[in-house]
Amino acid sequence: GQKAKSSGRLAEYLRIVWLTPALDGLFTGPAGDRRRFLDRLIGALDPGYRSLSGKFERAMRQRNRLLDMESGDSAQFNSLETQMAESGAALAAARLMAVDRLSGAIMRKWPPERRSPFPWSTLTLEGELEHDLRIMPSSDAEDHYLRRLRDSRPRDRAARRTLIGPHRSDFIAGHGPKGVPAKFCSTGEQKALLVGLVLAHAELLRELVGAAPLILLDEICAHLDESRREALFEEILSLESQAFMTGTDPHIFFPLKGGAQFYSLNNAAIVP
Repeated sequence: GQKAKSSGRLAEYLRIVWLTPALDGLFTGPAGDRRRFLDRLIGALDPGYRSLSGKFERAMRQRNRLLDMESGDSAQFNSLETQMAESGAALAAARLMAVDRLSGAIMRKWPPERRSPFPWSTLTLEGELEHDLRIMPSSDAEDHYLRRLRDSRPRDRAARRTLIGPHRSDFIAGHGPKGVPAKFCSTGEQKALLVGLVLAHAELLRELVGAAPLILLDEICAHLDESRREALFEEILSLESQAFMTGTDPHIFFPLKGGAQFYSLNNAAIVP
């Protein structure tokens, strides 16, 4: 009976994963797209992650405002930078843990010794804060980030924005069997890696939460050959998840006859 402030409230009750054609260029596009994609995966694993990310973003926006106006005394900067260091270190640590969990799920679902239509992938996080968290206690990494924020004020003021922190990190995927970064793979291989990653993430959610997530796959069969399409359908059915898949060619989905409901979009109406 109450109005929700945002759709984020849904995450308390429902886990959702999705792929759209816009994500087909994820591995070759800007780092910001990959960060947002990873953050979305983590948000499904941990509903509290969204508020942690928001806390960091709010403190950084306020610091950027001070930098842009060339105003603010040391006390204001110190307060905001302390908030950024605390939430930023926690944010980076949560990402590292999620990447480790996802890597484990990928190895279980697509083991290297078994030939699979969806190749196993390697996942890494590149960033100064993530590097510090790997080699030192989290409290030391947080203090180190805080010192760097204070030392970088002149440079950040010239740029009118914060240049260091988890908002600059990159999420890197690699083609495991080939041993090359995903960005150097063919379009079909990149799509297969992306689908394999999302399916492993859905499997991990089922393990952790006890139920598979709602899966939304828009134009999912683009760039997938027939064998990979059929393997995808088998995986969706085995997950026992509610899944919505869209496409412009109905024949592509014929292997799902008997295991799915079919609808057409006709004159802005959904018709069975």
